[in-house]
Amino acid sequence: MTRMGYIQSDLDLKLLVLYIMDRAAAPITFNQLLELAFCDAGVDYFSLTQALDHLVETEHLTLEDERYAITEKGRRNCQICAETLPFSVRRRCDENLITVNEQLRREAQIRGELSPREDGTFTVRLALDDDAGNLFTLELLTPDQDQGKALIDRFKTGPEQMYNTLVSTLLTDN
Repeated sequence: MTRMGYIQSDLDLKLLVLYIMDRAAAPITFNQLLELAFCDAGVDYFSLTQALDHLVETEHLTLEDERYAITEKGRRNCQICAETLPFSVRRRCDENLITVNEQLRREAQIRGELSPREDGTFTVRLALDDDAGNLFTLELLTPDQDQGKALIDRFKTGPEQMYNTLVSTLLTDN
């Protein structure tokens, strides 16, 4: 059966994946990659899964913590072959990557880490950056892992609000 769209072969699909990964601002999840790859009607879930597995196996991509990242080998091969992708496919990928890259940059600016301590408690480290660098880093002691995870989750939903509240509290005369 003939595929619809410009992506007609496994090689086309692998090149599309490398093209996307080369332009992604940070490692991305399978679902993000799937959404980006669906810019062409020739892409389907199963073929994409096989292409990803092969690209990881051949060390064009890495898979860590459920996120894919491009390797130097993948970048080199993409740069050599990227022009063979149809312009319309590249343009749609680039347009779709704008939103994903904004999300990836935002995720990178908001960090939360949970570290166990020798006494059985945990240290929660929260950090907020902007384009110029770190705005603040805060370390808190928490009695258990669940509370630490809850603090991180809450922080990630509204870090600017926490920052503004903290600054307001520190500047308020008591």
